[in-house]
Amino acid sequence: MFEIVKAGGIMMGPIILASIVTAAIFLERLWTLQTKRVLPSELTEKVWRWVEQGQIQDKHIAALQQNSPLGKILAAGLANRNRDRVVIREAIEDTGRHVVHELDRFIGTLGTVASLSPLMGLLGTVIGMIRTFNAITTAGIGNPASLAGGIAEALITTAAGLTVAIPALLAYKYLRGRVQTLVVQMEKEAIKLVEALEGQSREVA
Repeated sequence: MFEIVKAGGIMMGPIILASIVTAAIFLERLWTLQTKRVLPSELTEKVWRWVEQGQIQDKHIAALQQNSPLGKILAAGLANRNRDRVVIREAIEDTGRHVVHELDRFIGTLGTVASLSPLMGLLGTVIGMIRTFNAITTAGIGNPASLAGGIAEALITTAAGLTVAIPALLAYKYLRGRVQTLVVQMEKEAIKLVEALEGQSREVA
């Protein structure tokens, strides 16, 4: 393996670094975007119980903010529970934008890696071909050994770039879809909260 990397030339270093970054981001986001971490199943039931029984306190809201991404959104709604529905919606939407930004963190880097890796491989190919032509200029075409290094460098870097780009692109698409699914589910829970608070306000009135 080391011999292959060595034969790939100078561009193998950035390509290997890109592969490490891709793996690290993918594993970190897989852990962070687990449903139980973003949308704890018991959290919604607990919040509805507080709303129905009128037991919402500041300590509950503070705990929600530290609980999960969904908790932050619900806490924003509960913090404005005594205000107009439009204000509640705006508070939830504003918090939701920050939460989505946090869920999306690092995912854009995967898209960048997926775009750059083939280009790095192509650059390695060009460098390898330049070496090949230099060898031809120096030693002529009668010595195949003098051409092998440049050709090997060209082929190896191309393959390495694609090997990194394809998984990076798949990881990018998967995580984007994962975030979109979680956002839709959080929106549903937020709408339920707004309706519950509005219903409670009507009952009090």
